[in-house]
Amino acid sequence: MYSSAHGKSRPLQSTSKSVATLDLPALKNACHVLEEQLNKDAQITPDLNELLTILTAGIPASAAYTVFPDDYRVPFQKRRLVGIPEGLFQYYTTTSVTSHMGLMPEIERVWISIDHNLFLWDYIEGQELSSFVDQPDVITDVALVKPKPGVFIDDITSLLVICTPVSVVLLGVSTSSVMGPNNRTHKDIKLYATDMSIAVDVEMTSVIGTQEGRIFMCGVQDGCLYELHYQEKEGWFGKRVQIINHSVGGVQSLLPRLSAPKSEDRIVMALSDLSRGCFYTLSVKNTITIYRTNGEKSVQEVQHLSKLYKAAQDKAPGSPALTPQNFQLISLHVIDPSESRAGVQLMAMTANGIRLYFAPSAFSLAVGAASGSQTPLRHLQVIHVRLPPPNLLHPDEQTSPHRPAMSGYGIAQAPQQQTSRPYVLSALENVCYAAGLTIAAQPGDVDGQDYVLCMSPDLTRFGNLGQLHGSTPQQQSPQYTNASYGTVPGPSRPPLTEYATLLSIPGRTWDMAPVPHSGCPTASIPSSSPSPLVTNELAYQFSEHTRQFMILTNVGVTFLAKRRALDYLKDVIEEYQVEGNAQPLIEFRDSFGRDQTCAMLLAIASGNTFLEMGERTSLGGISTVSPEIAMVAKQAFYDFGERPMWSERVTYGTSEGSGTAIFSGRREGLALYFARLVRPFWNAKLTKPSPTGSHELNISDDALVVIQKNMYALKEMLDTNPHLFHSAPHDHTGARPAIASEQEAWKVEQNSVAQLLDLLARTIEAISFVLLLSDHRMGELIRQCDSEVQKLVTSMTFEELVVDEKGVSSARALVNVVINQQIGQQISVDTISEVLQQRCGSFCSTDDVMLYKARENVRKAVETRNPIERQTFLGDSLRLFMKGARNLEFEKLREIIGDYQQLDYVQGAIQLALHCAQIYDSDGQGQDYWLAGCPANDPRAQFWERRSHCYDLALDSLSVFEERSPNTRQPLGSGDDSDRVRSHAYELAFECDDEMFHSTLYDWLIQRGMADELLAMRPAYLEAHLRREPATVEKFQLLWQFYVINGEPLRAAEVLGALAESTEFDLPLDARLEYLTLAVGNAKSHPVSVGGRYETAIAFLTDLEEKLEVAQVQLEIYHSLLPRIKESEEVGKKIKLLSKCLMTITELFQEYAEPFDLLSIQLLILHVSEHRDENIVRPIWNRIFEIAIDSAETAVAADRIVSRVTAIGQRFYPSDCAFPLSKCFPQLYCIRPSSSELSLGHVASLLVRFSLAHKGELPYGWAPRILVQCGVPYPDVWDILYEMYESQVPPFNEQANVQSLSSDIAVLLADWVENVQRPQSAVSRSEFPVYRVEQAVDQYLSELETSRAETRATYENIKRQLRRNW
Repeated sequence: MYSSAHGKSRPLQSTSKSVATLDLPALKNACHVLEEQLNKDAQITPDLNELLTILTAGIPASAAYTVFPDDYRVPFQKRRLVGIPEGLFQYYTTTSVTSHMGLMPEIERVWISIDHNLFLWDYIEGQELSSFVDQPDVITDVALVKPKPGVFIDDITSLLVICTPVSVVLLGVSTSSVMGPNNRTHKDIKLYATDMSIAVDVEMTSVIGTQEGRIFMCGVQDGCLYELHYQEKEGWFGKRVQIINHSVGGVQSLLPRLSAPKSEDRIVMALSDLSRGCFYTLSVKNTITIYRTNGEKSVQEVQHLSKLYKAAQDKAPGSPALTPQNFQLISLHVIDPSESRAGVQLMAMTANGIRLYFAPSAFSLAVGAASGSQTPLRHLQVIHVRLPPPNLLHPDEQTSPHRPAMSGYGIAQAPQQQTSRPYVLSALENVCYAAGLTIAAQPGDVDGQDYVLCMSPDLTRFGNLGQLHGSTPQQQSPQYTNASYGTVPGPSRPPLTEYATLLSIPGRTWDMAPVPHSGCPTASIPSSSPSPLVTNELAYQFSEHTRQFMILTNVGVTFLAKRRALDYLKDVIEEYQVEGNAQPLIEFRDSFGRDQTCAMLLAIASGNTFLEMGERTSLGGISTVSPEIAMVAKQAFYDFGERPMWSERVTYGTSEGSGTAIFSGRREGLALYFARLVRPFWNAKLTKPSPTGSHELNISDDALVVIQKNMYALKEMLDTNPHLFHSAPHDHTGARPAIASEQEAWKVEQNSVAQLLDLLARTIEAISFVLLLSDHRMGELIRQCDSEVQKLVTSMTFEELVVDEKGVSSARALVNVVINQQIGQQISVDTISEVLQQRCGSFCSTDDVMLYKARENVRKAVETRNPIERQTFLGDSLRLFMKGARNLEFEKLREIIGDYQQLDYVQGAIQLALHCAQIYDSDGQGQDYWLAGCPANDPRAQFWERRSHCYDLALDSLSVFEERSPNTRQPLGSGDDSDRVRSHAYELAFECDDEMFHSTLYDWLIQRGMADELLAMRPAYLEAHLRREPATVEKFQLLWQFYVINGEPLRAAEVLGALAESTEFDLPLDARLEYLTLAVGNAKSHPVSVGGRYETAIAFLTDLEEKLEVAQVQLEIYHSLLPRIKESEEVGKKIKLLSKCLMTITELFQEYAEPFDLLSIQLLILHVSEHRDENIVRPIWNRIFEIAIDSAETAVAADRIVSRVTAIGQRFYPSDCAFPLSKCFPQLYCIRPSSSELSLGHVASLLVRFSLAHKGELPYGWAPRILVQCGVPYPDVWDILYEMYESQVPPFNEQANVQSLSSDIAVLLADWVENVQRPQSAVSRSEFPVYRVEQAVDQYLSELETSRAETRATYENIKRQLRRNW
């Protein structure tokens, strides 16, 4: 027993073993089986309209009945007689009083009037009486009606209309359910005086009420239709209570009645049709009139049905029961829409048992209503005549029942030859109809006794029950001899057939009524869901008590019960148990079909709650069935169920085939019984709006408890009898081994049964779960869920709760709310967790329970002040959280991590988040997505995101602990007490073996500026992280530093080189140059012996150096062109491109140096690339001199030349590619060089020629001194000048030019000698070519003109210096 927090308690069924692991696909397969059975149930019985439109012998009339003697096959059975209280009975028999009586089953009372006294007798308790004696007139009729809303207090739910010959009085009635001494509920009533009464001059009878609370009645003397109009207060235009005569017109009805209606067709009965919003009247001349209310104090006549005898005669010509003398309608009965969805609306019955059925005509027009809320009515017509039973047995002849020994069940009385003639009905007085069942009473053959005609549908004749043996032909009445009646071939489908019997009851009948139906209340099921007709008792017998009728006589109240097929089968089993005769069992199976029989056998074997015919005495108590009866039921279930078969289908033209299993009756019976048990709620919404604005269960708790008890009893019976679904050795004919197809059929069936049993266990637990939610105020629980869960729960059906994924998620959310309530109230979750696991384990798994207990440990840790206890509680909570992590939602995980952070529980804050990351991606899809580089539009991304969210929680914990530490810049491994928590957190994070988390952690640390600390630690996955896509500049920078720290300079150089050359990063040119410089430096640091990669390293270094030189050229070009970036858009784009990426030397020359006329850069490119091509370098130098000389005076031009040549020479000498001296080229100033010319150093030639062109303006030695300033050694300059001196080629074929050149040589030699003598000279005195210089000076002196005194003096000074110093 589980007691809720709100004081209610109820037994909750527990399954012997819960469905530990939910197999939703298997549950859905079983659910589809239930849906199939529910659909079959909805199609077992045809609609009443369909049955009545089947032509019997070619005419729309029928008289097919099944009549049995008084044995277990009779359709009705007298259950008990409750006698009138003794005091009233004695008073009633006094002859000097006037007395009337009637039934009021709505309030469980019989009204009895004795003169002016009214007594209300509680026939449930037997002796309790209420009385009303406050009016003086003799009471002739009393009726119970619904009050108008807003007129009386809310407690008044009904009105008693008390009629006397001179007045009508209204009393208010309130009812409440109370528990009686026999542990069953009954209704307690209170009467209220309303001060509403009115005097009348016509006695009223047949009082009826409408849905809106209006009251209509018939005048006994004049047969008029009256309305008792009442309102809360007196008004200007109306009294508080009025009598309105609707038979004489609206205006006249407001005046006193002066005369009776002229018509003699008096109204004798009125009947209200609440479901259609209309009412009917019946007149003494068999006229039926249909009315509907049409505004206050007004009614509208919808249709007037007369000449009904003629209509009936047309339907059943030649019937001896249909004559003008005995055609007298005595009652009208509404056909509820639950009995006929196709429109059969009304049934009328005559005194001799003929029934007329009315339905809208196919061509009739709808009659509109004045009120828009009312449904238009269509004109009715007689569609079928149901003749009385022609072969009724007299009650006295049923005392010695017998059956033919071998007759098939359902054969009407043809085999039993009757010696007496059938009993003919002639004087029926009272008729009652409900749910296809009809009872009618007439006086018996002796005083003080009535005969009651009882009729009910015979489903074995017209129901689609899957019988393998066809039903016997319908019994035709031997009385019909008309040639046109009974000779036409029968219908293709069986027509309506009914059981009929005649019972005797003591006393004379005053009234009869159906007992208010008690059963399993049904939830509001959508109209689209299949539901059986109310006349299909097979579908309802497992969830409802048998229908009963009350017959009020002057002796008391006789209860008459309808016997169901279940009752019939139970009696048959009991007979077999006593007599050992199996034939009735076989007959039952043949009549109701294998599957239906197996379903009923399961109900008997498991003790269905509604097995007993008697009234319910407790809340769904399981019926007690003797072990012997249960054993017979189980054996019959096994034997009748037969075995599954395999239906093979072969594809034409191929040898391949496929097949399907044809299930046995055992599996079909189980599915059918299971489906019928859950039908009241299966397709209904789980909740419905409550009057308070929240939500509540869509079906009552009591109904769910009853259903669960039946389901649990079924499961328990099947668990203890597993052999019921296994094959036995004798199941195979001739004891032959089962062939492969039969084995396959058994396999399919056992799999289907296993799925049904799993669904059964799951559904039992679902009911326990829902009941628990109801005890905890479901509306409040739903309100505390998030909006998405609220929407799911309020739109979900019971079926979805059981078998759908959204049911699983919603249930978990609701359980979490319940647990939160317990924790919030400081209540231990152990109790409710144990209940959840025991009663609904599949809704609260072991993992869930562990989570709840873990959260409770966290709460205890918060509350305790003992540090040791706190750590123990936290440790236990972490262990439980990690075990139950599969069911831990992320939002809950976030809360838990927050709690751990507040408690400085580092281990929990870090390890739980990382553990959940693994659990949330247990199949590794997120990891695969990450390893694949996180491609776009990949469905695996959601799993990675779930892991990532968990990583974020771990990082958040690190951040929290970081902020709390006073020394946030301490090394990560610091053991200082001040940041112990912080250090421990980082230790746990780095100890994790989840590479994805490490990658996330490294990014987080780098973003927080802790890259240096990270590099110093060199954790295991750092290198892989830095190399993983997507690549970033920061990753490359850290990676090369990582390699440097790790002693791998060559790999660092490779990373730097790749970074410098990358095109995916927007790096400035100077940064790329820096990376190349660092790369070269690291490559040079590579040891010779490391890894045997020395030769590769040399080649790599060479390549890096070359790229560095080219990058330097590019940078110089960029700086040279930067001032011109705004010249034009095209030029600007081209210059900006230089800063975006590294270019090749060729691209730099062709795209920039040449187009932009960058002469120095062109020479630089030739120098760097070591490209020797006179056709390229010669025009460059020519252009340099042309620009310097261009339109300038000699001195200016000379200064320009000195500046340009000196700068270029100092930079490029001794490069022959950019500064050609050692290699001589043809003379360039000649328009066409002569082939006889000697090649001279091109730059020297240009200098000398310029000085020759300006003799006298430039000092001697101007040209060689420029070369010396360029860094050309004196010997090399002398060699070049000497070559010119000796060449004898123009312009050195002219003596003046030769003499001028000699003067330049003299200055050069003098500077050389002077330079050698300096202490800081780069050339030692011993290396100076004294002998050669002395000989050359002598030569130059000998060839020098006498007029060049200055030059001669210079030579002679040189000779003196030579002699003096050497």
